Amino acid sequence: MQRAKLRSQSETVDQARALQGDVRGAIGLLPSDDPGVIDAVWRGEALGTLLWALQLAELPPYDEPFAAEEVVAVDLRGAELRDAEEIDLEREAARLWHWRARTTDVQADGSASLPERYASYDQLVASVAMRGYEQGFLPEPVRGDFRAYGADYRRLDPDRLD
Repeated sequence: MQRAKLRSQSETVDQARALQGDVRGAIGLLPSDDPGVIDAVWRGEALGTLLWALQLAELPPYDEPFAAEEVVAVDLRGAELRDAEEIDLEREAARLWHWRARTTDVQADGSASLPERYASYDQLVASVAMRGYEQGFLPEPVRGDFRAYGADYRRLDPDRLD
């Protein structure tokens, strides 16, 4: 895996500070159906991830969001970037979760074909879930799939996937 260039600590703190302002402002406008407000609240996920990288927050499980009210209140003084290897490991875990979500969409719309060695999407997902677990990126698979909300990902209600 080729390492992506990490931003400097000061750039990361500046980005976190900007996101805190955006998310704080959006929280003040809730409840709202305005897509801009909703997007700003979702930027709390990016903020939480930056705070984790700065050792100012812990990552929740991938099926739980950061608490927006908590991440906007974090004091950025004393921030120190985590080791690049630790960030790379977590980036790989995030990449696998994104792949799993994307695979659900691809399977539903039939926009891609399976690699030849797999007979089904379930088989492909099971292989990736187990490999990710063995490499320490993912929690133990359940029924050959990523564990999310206490169940296997493929059985989740579509409302949980949005």
